[in-house]
Amino acid sequence: MFTTNYYEVLAVSPQASQQTIKQAYRGLVKRFHPDSHCQEADRDRIILINAAYEVLRDPSHRRCYDQQLTQGYVQGSVKRQTRTAKAQSYYQQKQKSQRHPEIDLEQWLQEVYQPVSYLVREIIEPLEVQLDELSADPFDDQLMDGFQSYLEQCREYLEKAHYTFKSQPNPAKVGAIAAKLYYCLNHLGDGLDEFEWFTLNYEESYLHTGHEMFRIANHFHCEAQAVSQVG
Repeated sequence: MFTTNYYEVLAVSPQASQQTIKQAYRGLVKRFHPDSHCQEADRDRIILINAAYEVLRDPSHRRCYDQQLTQGYVQGSVKRQTRTAKAQSYYQQKQKSQRHPEIDLEQWLQEVYQPVSYLVREIIEPLEVQLDELSADPFDDQLMDGFQSYLEQCREYLEKAHYTFKSQPNPAKVGAIAAKLYYCLNHLGDGLDEFEWFTLNYEESYLHTGHEMFRIANHFHCEAQAVSQVG
């Protein structure tokens, strides 16, 4: 039998929607987080709340958990998958299958590189201001809502950047630029994941990791710019 029911931990019904679960989790984190300065702050309880949300936040993992509730056991904790190794393999395969010498270099630079580079800047450049504003009080709903709006806009820009990047096979001559752009977009995605986790549990480690992912992404972007100017 289970000694802990994750639905009870989050104080939601087993029939609760994913949005309800997310809202309940965020409310509990604000209430019990050690940095919230609330009298009810409880580090041990936060650990349990995080464990519950880690399972219930993902529909497939939640279904598995629901099935196993009746069997008396829960599978091991859900592990977040990293993209880097898979991205490297994917990109290498992509390069082999999509190299077309006939693609015009100037056309690719104008229709792919420049739009993607612009979108990358739109994602990265506002970050420091956003973090400065949020640092005034991360538990302030208005400041957090503003930061979440920025992340949502970044997701839209990133999706458009990915679409544009894949819209044309890159000429062999710009393989180095394309590779750096690809890894730039990959790290931006990882960074956004980390920032979004911070908006839910207020753990500063996610904020720091997200910031580092954006720093690496910016490094790749600068390298792509340098190579394109040399070319």
